[in-house]
Amino acid sequence: MLSDRIAIVTGGASGIGKGIAMVLAQRGADVVIADTSIENATDTARAIEKLGRRSIALETDVTRRASTDAMVSTTLSKFGKIDILVNNAGVGGGREWWTRSHSNGDDWDRAYMVNVMGIVHGIESAQAHMKERRAGKIINIASTAGRRSVVGFVHYSASKASAINVSQAFALRLAQFGINVNCICPGLLWTPLWERISERRQSHLPPDQRLSPREYFLAQVKQQVPLGREQTPEDVGKLAAFLASDLARNITGQSINLNGGSVKS
Repeated sequence: MLSDRIAIVTGGASGIGKGIAMVLAQRGADVVIADTSIENATDTARAIEKLGRRSIALETDVTRRASTDAMVSTTLSKFGKIDILVNNAGVGGGREWWTRSHSNGDDWDRAYMVNVMGIVHGIESAQAHMKERRAGKIINIASTAGRRSVVGFVHYSASKASAINVSQAFALRLAQFGINVNCICPGLLWTPLWERISERRQSHLPPDQRLSPREYFLAQVKQQVPLGREQTPEDVGKLAAFLASDLARNITGQSINLNGGSVKS
């Protein structure tokens, strides 16, 4: 499906990003793991190599254009081309965002720089190469929170709504060069972010009334998801692999919910 394609996954060291990277590798791609955590990125790259695919880990800060430029330059030097760019890097907010019931300025700034400008920087760094080749698949990871704001998590919801809009704008701009740009909006996935959310939402309860973070998450899945099951990083990876394939050559400018039916719009 993706035989001999070269992919970059930002935030690929863990969570959703790792799930995407592993599925792309299983489908035949060689994968660059770009992340602020070089140690975890290296572990993921080694796991990909065990699948028989090539992989390197790059320490990358998507909030800095110079860092995403270096990411692209190193990838081209190592592999000679870039077929797929997955802008997955994301944060829940500023330092210790989970300890606050309302967003502060640091939350807004950090969410914007990583969740929005991280996508912009990734695309702007890679687009010249893709334009020259007149080919490329760009997949941005947003959230269903970008469709429907989450109470007490406004900065995050706003940043993910912006990610959806940015994806549509770049899809229009790059279509003439044969480049597809799409967006995936995951729903409820068990990640470190959701573990923090579970802890924060129960912080007002007496200790003896609190569920474990995982139990709270599963209760939310049961309450909110019509299909009755959580989504996984591998689910996101499978959709990303489809959008990166020739099967999706006429799909661009779309933001696709992956949420078990929990959001209708």
